Amino acid sequence: MPRIKIYQEDHIASPLWRMWKTFSANPFAVIGLWAVIFLLILTIFAPIIAPYSAEMQDQQVLLLPPSWDPAGSVEHFLGTDDLGRDIFSRILHGVQLTFGMSLLIVAASLFFGFIIGSLSGMMRGIKSSILGHLLDALLSIPSLLMAILVVAVMGPGLNNVFWGVGIAMVPQFVRVIHQAVHEELQKQYVTAAKLDGANSLQVFWYVIMPNVWDVVIIQVTMAISAAILDIAALGFLNLGAQAPSPEWGAMVAQGLDNLLLAPWTVSIPGIAILFTVLSVNLVGDGLRSALAPIRN
Repeated sequence: MPRIKIYQEDHIASPLWRMWKTFSANPFAVIGLWAVIFLLILTIFAPIIAPYSAEMQDQQVLLLPPSWDPAGSVEHFLGTDDLGRDIFSRILHGVQLTFGMSLLIVAASLFFGFIIGSLSGMMRGIKSSILGHLLDALLSIPSLLMAILVVAVMGPGLNNVFWGVGIAMVPQFVRVIHQAVHEELQKQYVTAAKLDGANSLQVFWYVIMPNVWDVVIIQVTMAISAAILDIAALGFLNLGAQAPSPEWGAMVAQGLDNLLLAPWTVSIPGIAILFTVLSVNLVGDGLRSALAPIRN
């Protein structure tokens, strides 16, 4: 019995367990987490779940309203567009292009940002100062504007959107990780580890990084939201996904010509973007609240 009690107390007192208790106590964060899990499932299984191909056209059902409209049809739950394509199927396929691509972009940006930010954060003197000023200059340019500049040079298309948004995201990760590592490097427990004989790699990985992961996790959630909006914005501006791609931003742009006649062709992909960004932001806010007591 005493062993069980000790184990339970240690388990409850662990930072991960306390973080989860704080996170799960926030109902909005939990709703956002389930929504993100739902989106991840759709990202993986969208081609199987979708009843129709994203590009299949049916001239018999042009601009068919959603099924809740008296003129709608159950076969096309969210209606069709001006080419007779099923909007529900296109929304499902678009999860991979908008949400799925944002995850890949953030993962790639985090990889390069982590390497550059960690190395620069461990530096001191003029090198660290020069990099800090350079990052400030890059971050003064909005990520969407930087992505537009990159895509404008490389040309429109999803592949170039990946590079454009990814390049725009890297300085954000570099800045956050550089600043977090540099601040931790000044603390007394780092000096104590060095006096105990730890080398720079050991100090970084075993002493500094456990106190930096929370900052990285929060930045990841913020970057995913920004990447989703940037991908959709580039698609809307016809700089990203090209027709007949079911990317959500491109779908909004394609439906503008029929906005008054068929508003669902614009509102439904717009709601999909809003739902996804809101879900990620709810998770991010929950993580910020849950990680704050642990960091403090």
